[in-house]
Amino acid sequence: MTPEKEYTAEKIQVLTGLEGVRKRPAMYIGSTGIAGLHHLVYEAVDNSVDEALAGFCTKIIVRLNKDGSVTIIDNGRGIPVDIHPKLKKPAVEVVMTKLHAGGKFEGKAYKVAGGLHGVGISVANALSEWLEVKVSRDGKIYYQKYERGKPLAELKIIGDSEKNGTEVTFLPDKNIFETTDFHFDTLSTRLRELAFLNKGLEIIIEDERTDKRHEFKYEGGIVQFVEHLSKNKKPLHKVIYLHKTKDNVEVEVALQYNEGYIDNVFSYANNINTLDGGTHLSGFRAALTRSINNYAQKNKLVKDISLAADDMREGLTAVISVKLPHPQFEGQTKAKLGNSEIKGIVDSAITEELNYYLEENPSKARIIVHRIIAAARAREAARKAKDLTRRKSLLEGSSLPGKLADCSEKEPAKCEIYIVEGDSAGGSAKQGRDRTIQAILPLRGKILNVEKARLDKILKSNEIQVLISAIGTGIGDDFNVDKSRYHKVIIMTDADVDGAHIRTLLLTFFYRYMKPLVEAGYLYIAQPPLYRVSKNKKITYVYSDEELEKIMKEIGREGVSLQRYKGLGEMNPKQLWETTMNPENRILEQVTLEDAIEADKIFTILMGDHVLPRRKFIQQHAKEVENLDV
Repeated sequence: MTPEKEYTAEKIQVLTGLEGVRKRPAMYIGSTGIAGLHHLVYEAVDNSVDEALAGFCTKIIVRLNKDGSVTIIDNGRGIPVDIHPKLKKPAVEVVMTKLHAGGKFEGKAYKVAGGLHGVGISVANALSEWLEVKVSRDGKIYYQKYERGKPLAELKIIGDSEKNGTEVTFLPDKNIFETTDFHFDTLSTRLRELAFLNKGLEIIIEDERTDKRHEFKYEGGIVQFVEHLSKNKKPLHKVIYLHKTKDNVEVEVALQYNEGYIDNVFSYANNINTLDGGTHLSGFRAALTRSINNYAQKNKLVKDISLAADDMREGLTAVISVKLPHPQFEGQTKAKLGNSEIKGIVDSAITEELNYYLEENPSKARIIVHRIIAAARAREAARKAKDLTRRKSLLEGSSLPGKLADCSEKEPAKCEIYIVEGDSAGGSAKQGRDRTIQAILPLRGKILNVEKARLDKILKSNEIQVLISAIGTGIGDDFNVDKSRYHKVIIMTDADVDGAHIRTLLLTFFYRYMKPLVEAGYLYIAQPPLYRVSKNKKITYVYSDEELEKIMKEIGREGVSLQRYKGLGEMNPKQLWETTMNPENRILEQVTLEDAIEADKIFTILMGDHVLPRRKFIQQHAKEVENLDV
């Protein structure tokens, strides 16, 4: 029988209920890794926040239980328990077991909601070993339990209650997820963000495994959010708060300029962090540029230079939050807002509010304008520096730096570049590498701390010029992740305090100026061994103190030769290849961006101007560091 004849109707598999979710979980939660695991909690919490947005919930509790399950409790109205007219099942069972079932589609139960698609809690149910729901409503407590999305019994009444609310507990399925260990700090950061975005909403997270507990409640809302984001920076003025409701859309913006050079703008639509921005962010940027330009020209503050949108961003920390009835997000992960009408609404609302603020606060307005004029001059200097770099490359006849030992393979997906500290380690790496796919770029000394410098100064740094040229993506306005010449950019530094500092300087540079490279999953950190253990001519390379202790117990200490590696240069090319560069043996850590707010905070603390926060951070995390040179 031909393949065409074999492909008949009976071969078409129809997945009913939640089977499709279990078959293709990443389609619904992004991944089956740690991010997807936490996404289950966020979907459940979003339902409670939607109750808060509707005016019925004031408190949410998230509890990490000792058995690995998680409980989400709210004091909202409680999921309806009456029989669904079409499906002839209690509404709570429909919500828990059917995709696209919820009170958010026609805008009758919720005028504004984050859980737009109605898949959230049913997906959590489908991907859990078990889930229990308790609904307090109409004076009764209703209970139902499910296994892998299927009800074990009918909804039943288990008691009386004077309060209303919903309690959901679920245990993620070990057969689905790579890990089922919830991270308290990751969840805590997201819950704090939700508390900032919903003025006055109390959110508590408690961990019964460790007795950790955080309580969040912010009467100042996003103003306090910006203060939190700017905590380790030097602000130029108090936070500006702009708020207006237009065409049933609530627009809130809090913004503040600081002395730094990095912009930090976070946008939200119905509490969803729109990582890729969208129409609300475009509207905000247009309003900011126009309002400040008009004010500067009207008051004759700017003469010989024009102020561009990019100039408005330098040193800006802002939170944009819109709440709208029918959001259109791109994909279930909701990374970008697509409603075309929102750009105009936000632009108009913010222009009106910001114009009024600038006129009423001339001293602050002038501080902001002078700050932006300085950024414009630096942008012009950076453009000239970029042009000079380009001309220099053309004159030298190649855009690739002389230091780079490139690989012969030309397909970026197969290529990797090792950024190596020093010429000594660079020499070993060049000799030990696989020349087909591995390129080596040795850097001399520590690169510039980009946290404390503008782009024009950064572009004058020879080591950074070499780095940009080798990777091929460009920088600033010219940056294009698709032009990366390597899909693995590997930082390889010594396992000592200087190596750690160089690694942090490089990570800061990539995070601040090549973030899409990190988001694409192209950035890695090589893990060289800490020790070489030799006994009876058998050599073992050891990568941590814990591993060393374990090996020493197994082989005994008698007749053991132990070498502690402090630098890559201490290894000959063969050893460097075997331990750190051979794809079959090496340990690479991929650099990910789970939490942009936390990453920004850490880079600001470690590489910024304030000494006290840095000292506190190091003291707090010293116990977590394996190799600390003091």
